[in-house]
Amino acid sequence: MTRLLHTGDTHLGYQQYHVPERRADFLDAFRQVVEDAVEADVDAVVHAGDLFHDRRPTLSDILGTIDVLRTLDGAGIPFLAIVGNHEAKRDGQWLDLFESLGLATRLGMEPTIVEDTAVYGLDFVPRSRRSALDYEFEPHDADHATLVAHGLFEPFDLGEWDARKIIEESNVAFDALLFGDNHDPGTKQIEDTWLTYCGSTERASADEREDRGYNLITFEDEVTISRRGIDTREFVFVEMDLAEHEGVEAVHERISQHDVDGAVVIVHLDGEGEPIPPARIEEYASDAGALVARVTDHREGSDDGEMSVSFADPDDAVRERVRELGLSEAARDLDETIRASKVADSNVADEVQSRVATLLEEGDADAFESSPADAPTEETSTSMSESPVDSTDAEQTSETTDEAAVSETDTADADPSDVDADDQESDDRSSTPPDPGRGDDGQASMEEYF
Repeated sequence: MTRLLHTGDTHLGYQQYHVPERRADFLDAFRQVVEDAVEADVDAVVHAGDLFHDRRPTLSDILGTIDVLRTLDGAGIPFLAIVGNHEAKRDGQWLDLFESLGLATRLGMEPTIVEDTAVYGLDFVPRSRRSALDYEFEPHDADHATLVAHGLFEPFDLGEWDARKIIEESNVAFDALLFGDNHDPGTKQIEDTWLTYCGSTERASADEREDRGYNLITFEDEVTISRRGIDTREFVFVEMDLAEHEGVEAVHERISQHDVDGAVVIVHLDGEGEPIPPARIEEYASDAGALVARVTDHREGSDDGEMSVSFADPDDAVRERVRELGLSEAARDLDETIRASKVADSNVADEVQSRVATLLEEGDADAFESSPADAPTEETSTSMSESPVDSTDAEQTSETTDEAAVSETDTADADPSDVDADDQESDDRSSTPPDPGRGDDGQASMEEYF
């Protein structure tokens, strides 16, 4: 019998809503999962990608992760993982660093044997490269086999990577496919193979209303999948359909019916009520003890056309527009380098030249081919959910949010899921040291030391 704890999408380093406490919440959630693993004495923890929220985590994020992984190592529980699209880099992956420290195993085409189960891994693969994949895994002689993979898979909703193709074309018969990328948990079955998402360990967007948790997978005579929840910061959702003469006081009254101390408060307004300055609602929630409050007014603007339009993070809107342009993989990578990268301004020109030269030397002609503008995906809707409006939807939103967003000059907390998946090179296991970079919060990134 083999018992695996299946987790993923921990998104360590995400400073959601630009609040430092939220950054700490993501690490705390991961720590809870590891402590549960030790208490349950599982045979291994498998992580299905997106350990980090950003491909350039800060030094404090990396050291915090090492501290958690040492808890597993001290209990003799292996940490088996793959690389997701958020954290994928063109050179050596952070997971390789943890492997070099003896704290992790990067799963791949060769089996890692845990008790009587062979565990394989498939890093996130950009859509343009999936048709060329060869599902020829190294054989095993264990009683069971499982594959850990990252992506939005059919037959789950909004899936665009066919899991049936993996099952049919693989030379290994898998008892289960353990997925990451979709932040909502779910389980399905294709013939004799179970497919399951573990969901994220923290709410990366206000759309994720279900409790967060992980899966426990048991391989015995049959595969058994159970779900365990973890304690995360409270999200309070206030949704109001305002009557004609209802206004700020009505919203205050509704908020007062909830315990918002330390919570993230999400307010959605609709109906016929009076105009409401979102700043007054956010200030009230803050005075009541909320960690942060966000207000989205779905009603039409006032007759005089005055309204306040803002984004929780302006970079999200830019990425949305870039995605719609149908740029080539190379163009999208250069956009990321020039606009959103932490490469120093004085080094941008050299970095761009180097990246283009590398693509030309590799003969990767596909990288310069235009691609159709991406349709919204589940990941897109997740990452944009913090933005109350987009460029075509003028909803009245928080003035204070706008001020915070405009003053935010560090793009480290912008959601990389809005960068097209083709930007994420996850199948390169080169040992080339990462380029020097700086983490946000003014801290040196670990990349400066390796």
